[in-house]
Formats: sequence, structure tokens, C-alpha cells
Amino acid sequence: MAGNADQATAPRDAERSEAGGWGAGLRQEQPALDLGADLGPADPAAYTTRKPIPEPMPTDRHGPARIIAMANQKGGVGKTTTTINLGAALAEYGRRVLLVDFDPQGALSVGLGANPHNLDMSVYNVLLQDDVAVEDVLIKTNVAGLHVMPANIDLSAAEIQLVTEVAREMALARVLRTVRKEYDFILIDCQPSLGLLAINALTCADGVLIPLECEFFSLRGVALLLDTIDKVRERLNFDLELEGILATMYDSRTTHCRQVLQRVVEAFGDKVYQTVITKTVKFPESNVAGAPITTLDPSSSGARNYRQLAREVIAAQAERD
Repeated sequence: MAGNADQATAPRDAERSEAGGWGAGLRQEQPALDLGADLGPADPAAYTTRKPIPEPMPTDRHGPARIIAMANQKGGVGKTTTTINLGAALAEYGRRVLLVDFDPQGALSVGLGANPHNLDMSVYNVLLQDDVAVEDVLIKTNVAGLHVMPANIDLSAAEIQLVTEVAREMALARVLRTVRKEYDFILIDCQPSLGLLAINALTCADGVLIPLECEFFSLRGVALLLDTIDKVRERLNFDLELEGILATMYDSRTTHCRQVLQRVVEAFGDKVYQTVITKTVKFPESNVAGAPITTLDPSSSGARNYRQLAREVIAAQAERD
């Protein structure tokens, strides 16, 4: 019996060892990043393009959702912008999408037109009150098929209150389990830290999408996040994958951005999305307007970027299925 048990666990151990290898390998590459190399072309496609991205097939079936955590402990790298606009682009392609605002600042909620100060209930209530269901707090957006679970400053208290709870890392997983079959994608906008709320998001997620600003100091912080992801994989969520690394805020006019993007692709390889999010004033304008850029300015470069990213995400999911 013992021999059979060892044989049964061997594939999983091998899988976990191999899966953990990408984290270790990428961290080893990072210190060697040299931004003094020759300047490459301005077009980001010169660095990332590898294969055509297919147009998504229409679907009349929904669920169970793939849960993706948008995580980076560094603030201001485009997590919330990516959550909103990727979600809207996925919905444009006929997918049912739930956005979870898991940041006490409530930026995702504001970016979709909700006022966090006027919320009767939020994700905080669903996490900590047994008599509150997800449906009680959901907000329908102006984009068909796109729903949001809002947050406000109350969520900051959840991190303290959850400490005494049994299986405190599983609180969000218990919440999302009830609605997972109704959506194709659930995107979690994590706060810029690696505390208990972020651990909750990683514990229930199938994959982690890391928005990475094309700036040198953003590279340095990724190693810490990869360490955290590896620990969650080992202890809480064996199936957690690195969904991909998304280069954001790319400005082809600056030497620095071009060099960083070049080094990111060299260091992280095919873990980097082909899509690169270029910097545009339309993003802050869409946040103020409380609408995705795909709605505010459908023909803008930002809208095109996120539609391409949505096609990549859908194609990756189709390959898994």
C-alpha cells in the first residue's frame, strides 16, 4: 500500500517541482538584467510577437469560471485598469465576467461608476456575514455580461477580523464557490500588498496575472511576489499557475521603457503576454468617467490593446479545455 501511495503522489510532486521551477528560474534571471544594452525598436510587437491570436469563438454555454488574481505588491502598475478593461473586453466577446474589488481603496468600484461611500453592502459583508449572499452586493455595469462585487474602506477591517477565523485563507474561495458556475471569468483586483487579503485571492485563483510597469523598479519587486506565489502553491493551492506577465504603461518614446520591455521578455520568455499596454491619457479619463476604455473610446489604442489581451486570455483557456 505504501508503495502504491508513493507512486500516486510522485506525478504531483514532479508537477509541483516543475511548476515551482519557473519561479526560481525567473528570480535567478532578474539580478542579471542589464539595461545598458543596445536600444531595440520602438514597436513593442518586435519583442513579444510569437504567433497569431485567434478570434474567440461565440459561446452559448457559461461557467465554470476561471479565476484570475491581478497581483503586484507595487502600486500604480495598472492592476485596476487592467481588471476593468480586460473584464470589459472579455464581455464584449460574449463572456460572462465578474470583477471582484478586493482593495479597501475601492478604485475598481470607482472606475466602474460606483461610489464606495454610498454602498449599503460590499464584499466585506459577504466575507464576514453568513446571511449576506454574493447576489446581495453585485452591481451590474453598463457593459452587458459584466458584473462587479464592490469594495470600500470597510474591507480593511476584514484583514484583522479574519485572523481569528478557521481557514481564514479560504474566506474568498467560499464566497466565489457559490457563483463560479455562472461566469466564464472572475477577475480579482488585489490590493498592492502581500497580506491576508492577497493570500485569499491567490488561494482561490486558478492563475495569477502580473501587470508589470515598463520601469526598472517594477522588475525588482516581482521576485518577492513570485516567492509568495510559490509558497501559496506549496501550502494552500497546488493548482495555482502563473497566468502571465503583462507589460503596462509602455511609452515607445523613452529609451528606458524600450530597454525594460526588451529585458522583461528576455527574462520571462513566453510567460510575457504578446499584448503590451501602451501609455495613453485615455486611461485616467476613463477612470474619471467611470467607464471602461472600450466603451469610452472604442477605437483608441488602449481599447485595441485590451481586446487583444482578451483574445489571448480566451485562447489560452480554450487550449486548456
